[in-house]
Amino acid sequence: HVQLVESGGGSVQAGGSLTLSCAVSGFTFGINCMGWYRQVPGREREAVALIYTVDGFIYYADSVKGRFTISKGAALNTLYLQMDSLKPEDTAMYYCAAEHPRRASGGGVYCPKSLARRDFAYWGQGTQVTVS
Repeated sequence: HVQLVESGGGSVQAGGSLTLSCAVSGFTFGINCMGWYRQVPGREREAVALIYTVDGFIYYADSVKGRFTISKGAALNTLYLQMDSLKPEDTAMYYCAAEHPRRASGGGVYCPKSLARRDFAYWGQGTQVTVS
């Protein structure tokens, strides 16, 4: 069982910054596929930033490149999203997601890179970010 709890959301003015945190608990060993998604009413949940430590893969949506930084805590099972130069279009519910790596044919493990919501089995409840 894996649980994810987001925190750090809030209301900020355009140009401001926020840091989101996601605490992961439960069976966290080997949870190496992690990321942040966001969703606004009437739209699909979209990948914002992904960090796959099994292969060093880091992904940022084009809309947040240069402004957002995804990272993991040094000791705890914690995922962060540093958001700078926030824009009104960043307003959304932000979710953290996690998944165990999948076994690759012939050995090794990998994280799926389709960016689809179904790539992740574990999700937090979300934290609201509002930029005005």
